[in-house]
Amino acid sequence: MDRTTAPAPLDLTADAAALTAALVDFPSPSGEEKALADAIETALRALPHLTVDRHGNNVVARTHLGRAERVVLAGHIDTVPIAGNVPSRLDEDGVLWGCGTCDMKSGVAVQLRIAQTVREPNRDLTFVFYDNEEVAAHLNGLGHLAEAHPEWLAGDFAVLLEPTDGQVEGGCQGTLRVHLKTRGERAHSARAWMGSNAIHAAAPIFAKLAAYEPRKPVVDGLEYHEGLNAVGIEGGVATNVIPDSCTVVVNFRYAPDRTPEEAEAFVREYFADCGVDEFVVDDHSGGARPGLDHPVAAAFMAAVGGEARPKFGWTDVSRFSALGVPAVNYSPGNPLLAHKVDERVQASLIPEAEARLRAWLTS
Repeated sequence: MDRTTAPAPLDLTADAAALTAALVDFPSPSGEEKALADAIETALRALPHLTVDRHGNNVVARTHLGRAERVVLAGHIDTVPIAGNVPSRLDEDGVLWGCGTCDMKSGVAVQLRIAQTVREPNRDLTFVFYDNEEVAAHLNGLGHLAEAHPEWLAGDFAVLLEPTDGQVEGGCQGTLRVHLKTRGERAHSARAWMGSNAIHAAAPIFAKLAAYEPRKPVVDGLEYHEGLNAVGIEGGVATNVIPDSCTVVVNFRYAPDRTPEEAEAFVREYFADCGVDEFVVDDHSGGARPGLDHPVAAAFMAAVGGEARPKFGWTDVSRFSALGVPAVNYSPGNPLLAHKVDERVQASLIPEAEARLRAWLTS
């Protein structure tokens, strides 16, 4: 699809699966969300029961009915880079294919359908559509909203429409990425004894990683599974040169009973005896406890059914948690299909998720 040619305006009266297809047909890889943000803003401004605000390519719509509680429904509108999987395609088995079908335009479609159809909710509603979730944390649109307009995100409970395969996933794990650097001395590889090999010096780091035993704490009734893994390595000058530097990139996924400070302290201590010359934090986002003991969360669980399970990845429920808003993840997409070239979602599950949310917000 030619990205300079805008698709048709969004029709919020279409069923949720058709609306998902329309959203997918707005290409919106991270950093290129403006056209989709424009379309969402235009569609929401046509709904008289909502007030609509915008900050950058982030759109927030709210009801103001004076209800005793406020619920936030949030979703990111960006996708990973397109891989020949736009426009969308619906096959004969009712499967909708395309970039973002799972992560997370099916969830965004559910948000938009609730905005269109639930005019008199039992709780005031805030709808948040934000950009740049799939890239570095400092670019995240929800983070920018929290800094510039935290009052727009105020609420008693939040549902992030991240893919969960129709099951509630509580909280999220934190993610810490660090660069562990070792240094040596360059020399000709024919006279290696004249130098010091920085790649060889990194061997204790890999030994510690291989010996790592994951911690599996139970937090608010949900069992999380931590992970410590090398995700990259950089070193070497030329095939005839002893390298004088090596960097091992390590990702620590940690349970939400650790604070970010505790997580960083753990990683520093874990590699303290490995001869690391430099420890650099490259990216860090804290986790969030499940918050399932909140009364609004209990009502939500009763409406959508099933049993809650832990969220092993990081999501923006962490940002809501930092604002004092308990949050969960819930949408029809299968997280195992997120970011894949053959990303897809069973179309029938999208209106089903919408119906469950509507029952919760209108009962």
